[in-house]
Amino acid sequence: MTHRGPSTLELVRHAESEGNVADERAYAAGAQALDLGIRDADVELSPTGVRQARALGAWLAALPARRRPDALLSSPYRRAVATAEAAVEGGGLTVPILLDERMRERELGVFDGLTGIGVRARYPEESRRRERLGKLYYRPPGGESWCDVALRVRGVLDTLREEHDGRRAMLVTHQAVILSFRYVLERLNERQLLDIDAGTPLANCSLTRYVPGPAGTYQLDVYNDAGTIASMGEPVTEEPAREEPDTDVVAR
Repeated sequence: MTHRGPSTLELVRHAESEGNVADERAYAAGAQALDLGIRDADVELSPTGVRQARALGAWLAALPARRRPDALLSSPYRRAVATAEAAVEGGGLTVPILLDERMRERELGVFDGLTGIGVRARYPEESRRRERLGKLYYRPPGGESWCDVALRVRGVLDTLREEHDGRRAMLVTHQAVILSFRYVLERLNERQLLDIDAGTPLANCSLTRYVPGPAGTYQLDVYNDAGTIASMGEPVTEEPAREEPDTDVVAR
């Protein structure tokens, strides 16, 4: 079967954001909510994130031309766009940044801006319902389940096959979206997906790469490679594993 779609598919998590920093502060203080005051779509990169994004660009510039992306898609959220812009500028890329709302972060509905502590305090019945249904299927009021994100990902893959066949595609997006790509492309089951999520925190600016596999599929080549920034001397940041059951509600 002839392979249809990008010749390589690279997924990059955005650089560290002010939301990631606010998340750390909130959990350290035992707070119920993050101190941000803006909508999730407008969260900017932190100073460390700016340096990480520039390091991603420098890493791309050091690659041979035949390995640099010739198609670049991004979530429209500001932290992802800023990461993509730095990659284009620093990497000397001549491709436009194509924004795709299907690659935005998972929408959290009434849980937006809350820590796990806040969810349990303000929405105890929903917290219990989430624990019963599990992370994959639970949808917070006004928000999305991971299955909803996976449905968006399936649509993005259709677009990639139709519009970017044979290209080296790079997608700048978010943690839940990248994990949903793994779920869809590797045909994982619920337990496999949750084990990956629990066992391997996804680093900011990390690279996940797929290459064509047998029978028109994609095969995982690299997962969560933070060498893109570590090789340039920048710190690797990630959300630490937490013991609370509702920790994924602030994956910014």
